[in-house]
Amino acid sequence: MTKSAGSADPHTNTDRPSVLLADDNPAVLAHLATMLASSFQIVAAVSDGQIVLREAARLRPDVTVLDISMPGMSGIDVAHRLRESGSLTKVVFLTVHEDSDFVEAALAAGGSAYVIKYSLGTDLIPAIEAALSGKLFVSPSLSVEP
Repeated sequence: MTKSAGSADPHTNTDRPSVLLADDNPAVLAHLATMLASSFQIVAAVSDGQIVLREAARLRPDVTVLDISMPGMSGIDVAHRLRESGSLTKVVFLTVHEDSDFVEAALAAGGSAYVIKYSLGTDLIPAIEAALSGKLFVSPSLSVEP
């Protein structure tokens, strides 16, 4: 599933930061887009790691909200590839994985934030804002310090 909005340069359309959403669950993508639309410009909602790489290069979003478990390529692998390609997008991981090894791997891959899906209603917007400010964010329900 790929949905793109706006022109090839999302930064010309709005003062709101641009966000690319990536999750393999269409219901989660729809919920995220609805939840974030009033604060951020949603430039794409995709369900596959390879598509994330293509759309991130094309759209140059300020933030990419990235699920860890996706078909084809994990979100952690996608984050590594984004950094290797020189992408400046801030990566916010959104995941069900609560294990500290996942948190450490995600942050080591260049992630700016790590949000547990069951806390997305309270944690996702603060995580995106922290990432945009150059700060690290980890869902407070986890016992891992950023």
